[in-house]
Amino acid sequence: MSRLSRLSAGIATTATAIGAIAVLTAGTAAAATVTYTAGGTTPLTYTCTFPGITPQPVLVTSHLDAEDSVAAGGTLTPTNVGGTATISAGVHALLTAVGYDGIRGVASVPVTAASGTLSQPAATGLSIPETIYPAGGPITVNISQVATSSVPTYTAPATAGTDTLSMSSPVAASVEFHKKATNTWSPWSMTCNLKVTNPAQNTAFSPSITVS
Repeated sequence: MSRLSRLSAGIATTATAIGAIAVLTAGTAAAATVTYTAGGTTPLTYTCTFPGITPQPVLVTSHLDAEDSVAAGGTLTPTNVGGTATISAGVHALLTAVGYDGIRGVASVPVTAASGTLSQPAATGLSIPETIYPAGGPITVNISQVATSSVPTYTAPATAGTDTLSMSSPVAASVEFHKKATNTWSPWSMTCNLKVTNPAQNTAFSPSITVS
């Protein structure tokens, strides 16, 4: 075989190998971690129970971090699960009137999957840090995943497509409210139910999960 023939054969072999690698690696790009947000840019309205007053509206946001895609039948476990619960100035005034000025505890936030499955129905043990609030104005309660929290693992359906996680109801919280006059904490089991509206509130986390 001439030198030119050997060179041509070598180039052809290299091209074939590159082509094979391209085929084998097509579609296997690493998934990127993204933040999923429930309800888009609009907080969800829940009706929550409080000590000493009637149930009141609370605006709830929720978020979680996870890969933007998962193999069919594969799993992923969200991180940085959390959100906020905002109490209006009016509700704050009602709590102040019955003597409460602070909160602490843990929350349980239920989540559903449209097609896949979850290892448990809710993220539990989410922290509500101890906070004493200044008088007047709205109150924003932070809710966050901590080391002792338990977050469900998501298993994708067996076929490719997309799937959606959604907030559910009720959100439950085992909290204590601070009694200003006596500087003591009173336990309270808070239940928050999604407010029924027409049209219904958008509880879906966006974006959707890509199942490949």
